[in-house]
Amino acid sequence: MQAPEHANYDVVIVGGAIYGSAVAWFLTDNPDFDGTILVVERDPTYEFASTSHTNSCIRQQFSEEINVRISQFAADYIKNFRSHMGGDARIPQPLIHSFGYLYLADNAGFAAALREAQKIQAACGAGTRHMSRDEIAQAYPFYQLDDIIAGNHNTVDEGYFDGHTLFDWWRRMAKERGVTFLTNEVVAMNRNAAGTRVESVILKSGEVVGCGTVVNASGPRALLTARMAGIDMPVEPRKRYTFVFEAAEPLDRDLPLTIDPSGVHMRTDGAYYMAGCPPDDDGPVDYADFAADHSIWEDKVWPILATRIPQFEALKLRNAWVGHYAYNTFDQNAILGAHDAVANFVFVNGFSGHGLQQSPAIGRGTAELITYGEYRTLDLTPLNFTRIAQGARFVEKAVI
Repeated sequence: MQAPEHANYDVVIVGGAIYGSAVAWFLTDNPDFDGTILVVERDPTYEFASTSHTNSCIRQQFSEEINVRISQFAADYIKNFRSHMGGDARIPQPLIHSFGYLYLADNAGFAAALREAQKIQAACGAGTRHMSRDEIAQAYPFYQLDDIIAGNHNTVDEGYFDGHTLFDWWRRMAKERGVTFLTNEVVAMNRNAAGTRVESVILKSGEVVGCGTVVNASGPRALLTARMAGIDMPVEPRKRYTFVFEAAEPLDRDLPLTIDPSGVHMRTDGAYYMAGCPPDDDGPVDYADFAADHSIWEDKVWPILATRIPQFEALKLRNAWVGHYAYNTFDQNAILGAHDAVANFVFVNGFSGHGLQQSPAIGRGTAELITYGEYRTLDLTPLNFTRIAQGARFVEKAVI
């Protein structure tokens, strides 16, 4: 455990993975913020962090405009990463491998929902196409489409990018600008007598650190952090499985990130392919439970791959892992902004699998909120915590 350098910080961020690093970086990059920042991370190896288990995908295919806009900013940010980071020649320039997402509909209701979503995306300038079964077959003849009636596909700024590059450089550059990343753990919080502000956090090593703002960037552990401030929130850890496999007969073109009606998704992954899915019993798990159910590959994923793409009948599994979604049980969308009663407690939580691609816009927006008390560039208020308190769900239909 490391001890903090100062007794007080203007901003204390609980969690140092993608969101802790994003908020820290964007605060240092805001010319109107000149405060001190402490990031407290319990595991500096990030072995079990959702950031380490991400598939690093990005899409604009959402049914709500704000989620489309968030991903559009991310696409621009990724493609101009070095410029956004100040032009430092040390910083690599990531690429977006735009093989796109392909949603497959096997019933008229889902096909109609895809058509409506395509209209919303197109109005935002996204390149999504609504495709008939014949059009899908012409573009990708390797699919077996007997049960499919339509699909949506976008090959513009949609696919895969190296999210670890963003994470690494946000953290590195934030440190260079004076942010303290502390290997320790926040175990309790002290509020004022009225319960309207967090006055200090208590570290596992015993130090009490005063704070102006607390940011909950704790990923799947967000509820544990919130409860220290007397706050309840609908976020829990849920398992998600990823499988990397080799095909005996590789496809002759990139495999879009295909969302099968079964819930299994698959995509190109360099020379290999990647597939993923939730477990059939998709409930909350212990924060330390990363045990794999090996039957999911044999009994669920492989049969679906071989049915949808007959060339995938002969496969060799090369790698597999289990990660945790920070799953928002209320409406599966990000929970942002300040708490309605504890005014200096700020959320960046509950992304339900969308976190990495949303981190540039939400890191920037949260830094604006802390600095100005409002969002200045992209209005993220529809995702604020207040909707939880009001029981007003933000309904996003395109959740994987």
